[in-house]
Parts: sequence; C-alpha cells; structure tokens
Amino acid sequence: MWKSATGASRLVAALILAAAAPAQPPLTVIQDTLYKADGTRFNGLLIISWNSFEAGDLSNIVSQGLTVRVVDGNFRVQLVPTTNSNPPTYYNVKYNSDGKIQFEETWVVGAVSTPLRIRDVRASGSSSNPLTPPSQSPIQETDVVGLTGDLALRPVKGPGFSAGRTALINSSGGLEAVIGNPSDCVMVDGSSGPCGGAGPQFVDGEVPGGTIDGVNATFTLANTPNPTTSLVLFRNGVVQQPGADYTLTGSTVQFLAGAVPQPGDTLKAWYRLAPLSGSIIGGGLTAPSPQITCSAAGTGTSSTNFASVGSCTIPGNVLQAGDRVEIHFDFGHQGTAVGFEFEVLWGGTVLVDRIAPAIEAMVAGKAESAVYAGGAQLRGETWGSTLTYAAGVANATDNLVPALTVDFQAKMLQTTSESITLRNFTVVRYPAQ
Repeated sequence: MWKSATGASRLVAALILAAAAPAQPPLTVIQDTLYKADGTRFNGLLIISWNSFEAGDLSNIVSQGLTVRVVDGNFRVQLVPTTNSNPPTYYNVKYNSDGKIQFEETWVVGAVSTPLRIRDVRASGSSSNPLTPPSQSPIQETDVVGLTGDLALRPVKGPGFSAGRTALINSSGGLEAVIGNPSDCVMVDGSSGPCGGAGPQFVDGEVPGGTIDGVNATFTLANTPNPTTSLVLFRNGVVQQPGADYTLTGSTVQFLAGAVPQPGDTLKAWYRLAPLSGSIIGGGLTAPSPQITCSAAGTGTSSTNFASVGSCTIPGNVLQAGDRVEIHFDFGHQGTAVGFEFEVLWGGTVLVDRIAPAIEAMVAGKAESAVYAGGAQLRGETWGSTLTYAAGVANATDNLVPALTVDFQAKMLQTTSESITLRNFTVVRYPAQ
C-alpha cells in the first residue's frame, strides 16, 4: 500500500508540473528559394534581428537575432508572428553574400499554419503608387530652418582675401589677408612688421671708460641703461650701491667721495638697453633680407610655338611698393642649323624678347623689377656667345595683389630636331625696408 500511494503521488506531481509548464509560442514557417538577378541561386547568410515584444499568446520574446545559412538558394526559418504582437513590431533582415551586406529589408510575419514565402512577409510601402524619383528642384536657403541665420554668423571673404596668407578679420567681420613680407611677424591687431629685437637688449661685463688713478671719479658707459635701475656696477667684484657709491646720469657714472676707484681696481657693468624700434618679436632678423623666391633648372623645347620652359610664381600679397625683384636666366641651344627665340614675361607684360641665330649656343640674361604702388618698372639685359648685348626698359601695370608669375618661354624658328633649353633660372626678392 505504501509503494502504491507513493507512485500515485509522483503521477499527480508530474501532471501538475506539466500543466504549469508554459507552452512554446506559435511559430510561422517562412520557406522560399532565393535567386540572384542573373538567374543563379543565392548563397550566403540571412541575418535576422528583432527588438523585444510580446507574442499573441503573451509569450515574452526577448531582443536577439539569428543567422540562417542559404545554400543553393534554399531558405527555411520559423519565426514568432508579429502581426498580433504587443507592441507591433517587425524583423530586420540583412542579406549577406560574398562577405558583405548586399541589402536589407523588413519582414512582418503573420500567424498562419501553412508556410509563407518571403514575398508574403516582406513589408510593403504605404502607397500603392509606383515609386517616383525625388524632386530635382533646388532647395532655397530659406526653406531650411535656421540655415540663413547660421550662414549670417559665418565669416565671409573680404575684398582683400588671399589664399596662403595669415588671416585678418576686418571691421565688417570679413576675412582678409595680412599685408607684409613673408618673414614679418603679425600682431593681434593684424599689423605686421620685421621680426627681431623687441625684447630687451643686454650688455654684459662692460668696462666703463675712464682713467682709474684714484682721482678721476667720472666714468662713461657705451650705452644708456634702460631702465636706469637695470645697471649693476661692480668694483673689484663688489656691487656698488646707487646713491651711496655713485650716481647715474644718462650713460655717465659719477662716483661719490670715498668710493672713487683706486689704481689697480677693476670696474665692470651689466645693464639692459631699450628694445630696437620698428620690431615686433624678440629674436630673428632686425631688417628684411633678400629672399630667393625660386631657383631651379628649366626644361627644353623643339616646338615652333612658344612653350613655357620654366616659371616662378610669387604668392599673392607679397610684393609691396619699394620691393625689387632680380631675375637671372641662362639658355642653351642644342644644334647649329636653326635659330630660336626666347621671352621672359612679368605677369602679362613682356620683359625680354630676343631672337638668336642658328650658330648661337649660349644666351644669358638678367632683369629687374622695381615695384611701385601702381605696378612695376622693368629692365632687362641679354647677351650670348655671338648674340649682341641688348638692354631695354618697360612698364608693367599688372595687379600685384594676386599671385604673379615670372614665365620663361622659348621656341625654334623652324621645324627641327634641335632644341632650346632653359639651363637655370633664379628669382630673388629684395623687400622694402
């Protein structure tokens, strides 16, 4: 009896547990054969993901994902329906082939007992009309909320804007280029000037001028200390006190009675000087120096039309009134049967133009440009081994604010295999001081 009762108890307990165990949520089968547009079967992966939701039978489906392999186009998967879910949700499906995501789509799965094809679960658009391309009409700035105001806050190009220069914000808020030499230093107000010497200048260990004989009390410094309190005067290695041992007037040191240097004494002075005028930042040069803008070998040509065989571009806003630009060039002729012609152009102005005979092997020349407020006055000189010396002057009104190019051009006077080559050219700028 005891064993029989125990068996009955186990049976009842099993039935209770079976009744308490939740049933598996209903699943819908999605089965299809997938092809590529070229008719071959799709091989790859379908990566299916979803957010948490509650199924129609109140089963709690947690956010997760699964990957289904598609072999030779055959696809089959079972998913919980989403048409009766809470909240309404969907499956995000990514098609992966050849090692990358090819495209994505959204599935909404219905609760049915028969297998569905992908076309049955693929979410359709809200409109049944054919897709039309978006409007190609331009969007006005005023159509975009806040765009006009944002653009108004943006700095714009001012009349003096130039690329490749330090920027200056003008009184209207526009961006302009700082005017000055490339070696200049720029202050926060946009002004520029030569770098160097703005910090204090120091004099160390100077021996004051004057006779040390026990009688002479007046000695002279080579410069006036600035400030006067910067002077530190030593007598035999002992610091002398101003007002007690000496007085300083300009660069003159006057020793007081009882402190007059005696024979055999040594005097040395340390002091500061005023900053050099016209400079901005300590260190560097105190005056502009010549600047090699370009120096290089050129190329050759056999063309009967003018061709550029070398050029040098001076950046915008570099040339200033008072500058001088020096140009040196050398041409070489390969051959003796055909003559040639060469030119040097300052922007759009012809600076040099010479024709050389066929026997000419080498031509040299130099030119200068004297820059003034309205342009530049040009002069050039050329000569060769047989080409006679020639010189000339010209006036150029090319705008000096944008970049200006010094161009070397050459051509042969007849069709030939001979050539004219720009061996070397150099352009040097001497900034105004």
